[in-house]
Amino acid sequence: MRARIIAMYLPQYHPFKENDEWWGKGFTEWTNVGKAKPLFKGHYQPRVPADLGYYDLRMPIVREQQAEMARNAGVEGFMYWHYWFGNGKTLMSNIFQEVLESGRPNFPFCLGWANHSWSRRTWNSDAALRKDVDLMKQEYPKGDCEKHFDAVLPAFKDKRYITVDGKPLFVIYAPFDIPDCAGYIAKWREMALEAGLKGIHFVGLVQGWEKDYHKVLDLGFDAITTGNLWNAQTAVNHGYLWQMIKHKLRQKFPRIAPLDKYPYKKIIKNFFCESDKQETTYPQIIPNWDRSPRGGRRAVIYTGSTPKLFAQHIKQAIELIKHKQPEHRILFLRSWNEWAEGNYMEPDLRFGHGYLDALKDVICK
Repeated sequence: MRARIIAMYLPQYHPFKENDEWWGKGFTEWTNVGKAKPLFKGHYQPRVPADLGYYDLRMPIVREQQAEMARNAGVEGFMYWHYWFGNGKTLMSNIFQEVLESGRPNFPFCLGWANHSWSRRTWNSDAALRKDVDLMKQEYPKGDCEKHFDAVLPAFKDKRYITVDGKPLFVIYAPFDIPDCAGYIAKWREMALEAGLKGIHFVGLVQGWEKDYHKVLDLGFDAITTGNLWNAQTAVNHGYLWQMIKHKLRQKFPRIAPLDKYPYKKIIKNFFCESDKQETTYPQIIPNWDRSPRGGRRAVIYTGSTPKLFAQHIKQAIELIKHKQPEHRILFLRSWNEWAEGNYMEPDLRFGHGYLDALKDVICK
């Protein structure tokens, strides 16, 4: 059985005007990664890239090398995070536009709408101990639904675009944040048919509780993808109450509160749930998680991840989807290159190609 591995892809590895204004000239995601410091004995920070180095995504050769690595490891395609803030305001769209217009790399892709505001704490660890401030607010003005669809239609029509049941796959990060989300989805489906498409396969990302799964589907989504980090952390913490107490302490007293650490081995043991077996659920797999380069002492940190444990995690996920229709045997890989969150597949100096090889060994055999 071959799983459909779709890797989430962050395009923030190049300088651009807004980041220069907010953080200083030349800021990229590498700025956070490079200055990260270990917060406890044995903490793997900073993380140093190997084969691709501290790359700049404005260079086409880098994007080609990424695609080749992903293809060789059994990844079907990338899900580029797409930042549309309303009224035509976008960030980092130039990287994907170059991919779209150039036809390179010749590697499948889809889009995931990261429909959340950017704040001071979103990207920068130095801001984690200061009052948060919105930098770019996510808005949903009247008539913006149609403008947004027109903006992404050329991507939907590209021959490389990933489809499910013949329809372009589109992920929405925060379904509940969209006013009249059901109406938004219905309008896009109508416009897709008018544009000659078979429709759109909408996937809603669910960050938290299993009880929210059906609520997202009830909005008109075709499927959900489950980010089960909170569920797993709650299980390891022996319940919701203690989880919330620890969370509040860290937010209020980050300098003295205990760090939010979890053994990766225990996380993957508690990561999946029964609902992940449903035809309309596309589970996620994570190589690791460590957001301390962005969040400092407020961050969630998983410890002890290895390629061997990651392989076990993938095998667990495969068991959940093996009975599904081939088109729906989707696993979202979170992520391809989220270096400042510690969830990346690209080679680093400690593990080399270990995580890529683990994925290939499980998926391609």
